[in-house]
Amino acid sequence: MSFLRWVTEKLRVESLRDLQLFGEQAQGSSHKKPHEDGEESLTSLPHQVAMGTFLPDRSSYDLLTVIGRGLEDLMTVNLARYRPTGEHVAIRRIDLESCTNDMVNYLQGELHVSKLFHHPCILPYRSIFIAENELWVITPFMAYGSARDLISTHFTEGINELAIACILQGVLKALDYIHHMGYVHRSVKASHVLISADGQVFLSGLRSFFSLIRHGQRTRSVHDFPQYSIKVLPWLSPEVLQQNLQGYDFRSDIYSLGITACEMANGHVPFKDMPATQMLLEKLNGTVPCLLDTSTIPMEELTLKTSRSGADSGICEGPGASGARHANGDPSTSSHPYNRTFSPHFHAFVELCLQRDPQRRPSASALLGHSFFKQIKRRTSEALPELLRPVSPITSFQNAQPPDSFSAVASLESSLSQLDVDDWDF
Repeated sequence: MSFLRWVTEKLRVESLRDLQLFGEQAQGSSHKKPHEDGEESLTSLPHQVAMGTFLPDRSSYDLLTVIGRGLEDLMTVNLARYRPTGEHVAIRRIDLESCTNDMVNYLQGELHVSKLFHHPCILPYRSIFIAENELWVITPFMAYGSARDLISTHFTEGINELAIACILQGVLKALDYIHHMGYVHRSVKASHVLISADGQVFLSGLRSFFSLIRHGQRTRSVHDFPQYSIKVLPWLSPEVLQQNLQGYDFRSDIYSLGITACEMANGHVPFKDMPATQMLLEKLNGTVPCLLDTSTIPMEELTLKTSRSGADSGICEGPGASGARHANGDPSTSSHPYNRTFSPHFHAFVELCLQRDPQRRPSASALLGHSFFKQIKRRTSEALPELLRPVSPITSFQNAQPPDSFSAVASLESSLSQLDVDDWDF
């Protein structure tokens, strides 16, 4: 019996009401509490499961173009148009017939988590169903891409501090919710922070979630090492990498948030270019990344036009010297990209997140009250699109009818080429 046939036979259920796996029904009527041990199996998923109002039928979606691949090339990500409303969505199509048992279990965990988490700052799943030999996962299309996309294509020396504050506030709201639900995210990084056309911030990466709940009780720590975690090593906390008897808990996400803050502010990821062994030693020895500006880079280095002052490692190299300072992290007219000054509140925020001792890191809830966020005077959805200018969301396809016009699709593909969708991980 083929693996696909085995999966398909397992997917048959009596009714959606009995399963209560996805959608609005699960939010209010599920008999199983979010913290209870055990997971719904991917093999419990019916051929058609609706989430909200999106139809679980492949004929309801016009596939426009491929915008990414992943999961060892078993997953294709398409930009698509939802026919009933004209809304554009991202569709992950996963070839189940080629998946190993481990991959199915990996996806099973993701689908289980997707039915538990309903929060304005967590990427929603609109529909999940099986079409022939593929698992289709429908999510909204993020027209600004990820924070990593913004860094790679427009803000190569770092994003403005106020914009970072708006983005991190949304991430912290999501983490606060996730942690209260008894889960650890384990993959917080800029490529998992997505921004919609209207300036809303969403945290993705659900497949990395891990529950702290065992047999109905919250455990103090866990020891599981994230699967498929090679690409996320620079963001992982020392205690996750160390894998000792003490394990780790939700505070490991706070460390990853600090690395993400440095990533967005400096334009590169701390420890990114280090060999894995050296990275581990640096973190275990207490080496702490920081924001690169006039307070952390010696002035003599700021006068070197070609210097990036620690860009390879993202590690601060010495105390700052006196000189021209520019508030709020705005770039100066100097030729050196780091001749700028971030606020003391931003520096203090990052320092708190990157404490070597996990017990000294604040919770997500506590960090939401940090003075760093007092600079935000408007809603993120109102402020962020202005702060990200001259970047504009990819909406040129709004009036194009797929896939009739070759020129329209070609133009769309050109616009989408700037997005590193492979790493969104949804």
